[in-house]
Amino acid sequence: MDKHLNQVIEAIAATAPSRDGAPLVVGLAGSVAAGKSTLAARLAEGWRNMGRRVEVVSTDGFLYPNDVLQARGLQLRKGFPESYDSAAFTAFLDVARGGGVGRGGSSGLFVPVYSHQTYDVSRETRREIAPSDILVVEGINALQSAFTAGRLDVPVYLDAVEADLFHWYYERGSRLREAAKTDPTSFFVRYLGLSDAEWDAQLRLFWNDINLPNLQMHIAPTKMYADYVFEKARDHTLSVVHVPRIAPTIERINTTLSRDAH
Repeated sequence: MDKHLNQVIEAIAATAPSRDGAPLVVGLAGSVAAGKSTLAARLAEGWRNMGRRVEVVSTDGFLYPNDVLQARGLQLRKGFPESYDSAAFTAFLDVARGGGVGRGGSSGLFVPVYSHQTYDVSRETRREIAPSDILVVEGINALQSAFTAGRLDVPVYLDAVEADLFHWYYERGSRLREAAKTDPTSFFVRYLGLSDAEWDAQLRLFWNDINLPNLQMHIAPTKMYADYVFEKARDHTLSVVHVPRIAPTIERINTTLSRDAH
């Protein structure tokens, strides 16, 4: 792992939670297709190499199920703040901060599971969060408001320019559609009948009408709550910007993120 990224990993790990017996809660937000899950995995790997127990939770599990979104007329607002069960998410953070996923015994804390294969929340499957030293909560809404960000020990934001985000979004969508050719359970099976031109238009519609407005209105503004901002370039190079909320100094450290952009 890059030595400079290790420095950031060590700096975050040195941030002690203010609550005895509770894990350090790290929140990681950013746009769709920015690479949040990849960065979360890199951070978790670094902390595990330091001997820390780490759990990573995606906020996707706190989306309302598709049938609920449809009943509420929100199927085209998926990912927007109103499409999440915010009460359940904040309750989860409160339990975590209270030591519900602390250092000893079984946590007894369960979170919903979201499938990127079916693009829906599972009603049958829940995941138990094991006791941990560091809990990473990653998702587009992880820093959605000062109310939420205030429940995090270390708020982090993964940033990129809009053109690059669309490029990665387009690449990911095309990979998923291609994979659907051999997976009849995939959400993307419904798009296999489209021509390449129709698929191109569909992806651009999803981006311009849903993901881009959500980014501009609800996701990008949450960067102001972050202690660390990771700026990602088209070639997956990262500039790690440390922005202490009480200090004017900004430190840039360059590293490279893996090619997995989702």
